[in-house]
Amino acid sequence: MSTFDNPFDPNRRLSSFGCACGQHANDAEHDAALQLQTVASLGDEQRYEGVVASAVMRAMFPQDVARRAFLKSVGAATAVAAVSQFFPLKTATEVFAQGAPLEKKDLKVGFIPITCATPIIMAKPMGFYEKQGLNVEVIKTAGWAVIRDKTINKEYDAAHMLSPMPIAISMGAGSNPIPYTMPAVENINGQAITLAIKHKDKRNPKGWKGFKFAVPFDYSMHNYLLRYYLAEHGIDPDTDVQIRAVPPPEMVANLRADNIDGFLGPDPMNQRAVYDGVGFIHILTKDIWEGHPCCAFAASKEFVTTMPNTYAALLKSIIDATAFAHKAENRKQIAEAISPANYLNQPPIVLEQILTGTFADGLGNIVTQPNRVDFDPFPWQSFAVWIMTQMKRWGQIKGDVDYAGVASQVYLATDTAKLMKEVGLTPPTTITKSFSVMGKPFDPAKPEDYLKSFKISKAS
Repeated sequence: MSTFDNPFDPNRRLSSFGCACGQHANDAEHDAALQLQTVASLGDEQRYEGVVASAVMRAMFPQDVARRAFLKSVGAATAVAAVSQFFPLKTATEVFAQGAPLEKKDLKVGFIPITCATPIIMAKPMGFYEKQGLNVEVIKTAGWAVIRDKTINKEYDAAHMLSPMPIAISMGAGSNPIPYTMPAVENINGQAITLAIKHKDKRNPKGWKGFKFAVPFDYSMHNYLLRYYLAEHGIDPDTDVQIRAVPPPEMVANLRADNIDGFLGPDPMNQRAVYDGVGFIHILTKDIWEGHPCCAFAASKEFVTTMPNTYAALLKSIIDATAFAHKAENRKQIAEAISPANYLNQPPIVLEQILTGTFADGLGNIVTQPNRVDFDPFPWQSFAVWIMTQMKRWGQIKGDVDYAGVASQVYLATDTAKLMKEVGLTPPTTITKSFSVMGKPFDPAKPEDYLKSFKISKAS
């Protein structure tokens, strides 16, 4: 169930299995039938009331069957009245919306200039931070290692990060171990494999031996999805091709200079390669894994624990911005807001093609994929477990891994469940969901079995 869905709809699921609306067997069937509903178009008070009410309903009815039976028997209006008798929804909503005095109002939040950071970026020009009493400076940053180092050194209070980065930082992969948290996913989907235009007749990945690819960072969904895609086509990503880390703003220039044959990168780089006539979109990552996480809003555990009210206000800003970005009718307005030089520095038409999902693919086609990129903040624990299987698969971490423990510490320590606790609510009881990557089901309860199932792997 999305954070923004109606908790008093008897046809909605509150658990993580099946599709978001509970009427389909999986997300693919759901997407084919209808788009996710949302209360993002409502006012702030109604939106916060939905978040609070959702938490209350999860606590009262952990099992979907019981909740749906209750709602169908009494109706939504009666259910709201009944719940309100036992729990002060309006009072809790006011507390949630107003928050407590801020420990710090002036904040610095770093971002990489890509569309994955849309909620973090747009929250500045569109006033979402100011609504919560914050004065946030969003700072364009050159690369992911710089983002990591500046947040660790406390030059940034929080940052736009790749969703595997807080896990890697916490586990000490690529840096000294520091407890880090991921309060919210920034975007789902929103990436692509883009190849140089000279390869337009080489669409079969089995023929890509010897290719040079770029990804934004070693600890990225881009790296893991590219490796997964190549390996599923019989290409060993460590011996048959070269994969190098290239900052996203430099990807198109490297493609143009013939330094690389392609990249799995974030937008707007894929669409910009098409716009500049130097590349074509081979496949969207949504067609590799529908609904995969990519980037995230991240902060150190120290920031969260020492400035809980400031953290809460910052997260509420992100929730609001994410809800707004989730609505398709707002995407053109968002494209205008984030296109200037101090943000993404891209022509608005490039961003519109990405955010609206109607785009040129570089091969002479106009493609319509409304969910090319979407925004849903809930950091499912199963996302973290899958990421760790791939980190181990490719030798980034070794030995025994406490998958569930690390996922819980990193992905749930500072999410919206913490805010619910602060107003006396019980957080969601469901923290995992099942999914498939290239048609292969992933069971988060059996990560080692999943890891051992791959023919191409560096894990021993």
